[in-house]
Amino acid sequence: MNVMPDITIFEVGPRDGLQNESEYIPTDTKIALIDKLSATGLQKIEVTSFVSPKWVPQMADNADVMKGITKKKGVIYAALTPNLKGLEAAINAGASEVAIFTAASESFNQKNINCTISESIKRFEPLMERAKAEKIKIRGYISCVTHCPYEGVMNPDNVASIAEKLLQMGCYEISLGDTIGKAEPQDIKNLLNVMTKTVSIHNLALHCHDTHGRALTNIKAGLDLGIRTIDSAVGGLGGCPYAPGASGNVATEDVLVMLNELGFDSGVDLKAIKDTAKFISDYLNKPINSEISSP
Repeated sequence: MNVMPDITIFEVGPRDGLQNESEYIPTDTKIALIDKLSATGLQKIEVTSFVSPKWVPQMADNADVMKGITKKKGVIYAALTPNLKGLEAAINAGASEVAIFTAASESFNQKNINCTISESIKRFEPLMERAKAEKIKIRGYISCVTHCPYEGVMNPDNVASIAEKLLQMGCYEISLGDTIGKAEPQDIKNLLNVMTKTVSIHNLALHCHDTHGRALTNIKAGLDLGIRTIDSAVGGLGGCPYAPGASGNVATEDVLVMLNELGFDSGVDLKAIKDTAKFISDYLNKPINSEISSP
């Protein structure tokens, strides 16, 4: 029996999952969540974002969280950084990797980060130079890669062009976000077929929201074409404040079940992830947004 290639699960629950919670979550609880995730076999965890507390109050304790976690050898602890100031703060707090973000939609970009796509890429230049000097790896996010809540269907060629620019600037990987969960498997296939004309599939990841219950089938479409990094959030946490109606990210435990059924090995302990989902669900007093962990 041939061993299937490994899959990397990029756990985004602590940042993308919690950022939209209206009730402030204590720093100790965030640290406990991340420490539990560190013990599951995950290799990459997005811990927090170094953005202005004015825009994302839930992440106001970013440095305290990053400094307070117990870092496990071999695990990457990432942070979202919108600008040079955020990067400096992330470096000082001990982040091992950072991410920058833009969108395929001009309207979404304006609402999300108050600038055009080209302006956002221009803003990244000093950040990228500093990150390179500090030997910090940079990941790029592109939101609304197939559909936008304001503009409708996106053009795959535009997404490919943005990804090319980010990779040329120094990003090692581009995470493609189906931000409102409206994509269907054929949309994912069309997007990847266009993008891989100019970008290696090995530089791409999928970030699917499960708004319409299609995240797993969309991920399967990506796996079929060679995607090997999947973003997910424990317990299906999350949503986007700038995408009306968008529900949470695809649940890490649901992704793991599918990967196991397909014969892929992620190295992540499913039971430990389910226990962690219960921990944060109990704290938030919310049902777990996943198929396998739901009562």
